Amino acid sequence: MRISRRAVAAATVLATVLPLSACGGGSDSDSSDASGDIKGKITFQTWNLQANFKDYFNGVIKDFEKEHPGTTVKWVDRPAEGYSESLSADAAGGTLPDVVNIAPDLVAPLAKAGLALDLDKDTTAASYRKEYLDGAWKSHQIPGLEGTYGFPWYLNTGPMFYNKRLLKDAGLDPENPPKTYDELFDQGLKIAEQTGGKVATLGQVPTIEDFGRYGAELMNKEGDAFTFNDAKGVAMLARYKELFDKKALDPQVLTATPETTGTKFLTEAIAMNPGNAHDLETFKKDAPSLYKNIGITDQITSTGKVNMYVMGVMVNSKTKEKPAAVAFAHYVTDPTRQMSFAKKVAIFPSTAGSLEDPYFNKEDGTDETRVRIAAAKSLKKAVNYTPVLFSEQMKTELRNNVAKALQGKQSPQAALDQAVEACNKLLKQS
Repeated sequence: MRISRRAVAAATVLATVLPLSACGGGSDSDSSDASGDIKGKITFQTWNLQANFKDYFNGVIKDFEKEHPGTTVKWVDRPAEGYSESLSADAAGGTLPDVVNIAPDLVAPLAKAGLALDLDKDTTAASYRKEYLDGAWKSHQIPGLEGTYGFPWYLNTGPMFYNKRLLKDAGLDPENPPKTYDELFDQGLKIAEQTGGKVATLGQVPTIEDFGRYGAELMNKEGDAFTFNDAKGVAMLARYKELFDKKALDPQVLTATPETTGTKFLTEAIAMNPGNAHDLETFKKDAPSLYKNIGITDQITSTGKVNMYVMGVMVNSKTKEKPAAVAFAHYVTDPTRQMSFAKKVAIFPSTAGSLEDPYFNKEDGTDETRVRIAAAKSLKKAVNYTPVLFSEQMKTELRNNVAKALQGKQSPQAALDQAVEACNKLLKQS
């Protein structure tokens, strides 16, 4: 099971469905502290994890209940499809679980509606902050609100895979792949030129994370307006337009999905594609000719910092069993549990010091371990480039305007100006 990318992230659904009476900014200001007796019945909701990790979570729950007699944890697992809709329904109906598996963009509307506990305000929750990587803790902070609204849980990042044969055939050094975007653009143009446009380098259009890794300022310092139409953003989109014109982007790039792009890479129709350690197993099984020529390098970035994806655990500010809810949310995400979970699936712990474990540092000669070690190293300086307030609707606006620029219907500057205008309008409506 792949959980390196979130299957859904429609935070705008939450923003529109939550009752207006719940809005008002921030978590309960008069909530009691979570320092009381840890007891009572709480509900814990996860996001599409039961099918593959039933024994693991049942074990975690059993251990917690044993350590805290008088507590009962009911586990509910929701499918990936419709997860945000189920959250919005629970929030609107007053049935939000006590502890919820969440991502930063999904916690934002809940925090604004006062339904997410501010961990920084709660003395007990705040005392755990030192256990987590600083960047991971900050990932659940919301622009415009003070506080932190979720315990960091697992992180993920991944390398860039590339086809050594395709680079070599184009006269490039297969042992020296591009590291920055400008190097990527230059090598992509050469591959297209040498193959007469038959081999593309990339299979997807740039996302908000790409603009961040290129060095564009995604939002202003106040966090109330998007600004990725700056000089850096325009320059990057102009280079993508050049790639598109020279057939260095796949012909179906405007309608591509991660799945279709992955297939293109498997069939050696494109030279480079991001991924994770799970993909190596697929290459071995389904594309042995690709696997023997596979190259593994860091994510492309011009800032020196790669992108990381973050998952978290939120405490419902309205829970009737706050001490138990906070204790369990911390228990699931503490260093011991995070290390245990990381060894069952290709994710990384967000707890301080965990990435120093030999599991993330000791080579054993396998590609899988090589990927894991490289990713763990990069996470120490990684950034969650996706703005917490960047909704699915905003992602669509960006994608549509990028497509207009690539097709020549608008200049890169005009396309990004329009995308920023649309996203800022949506931001004010949220």
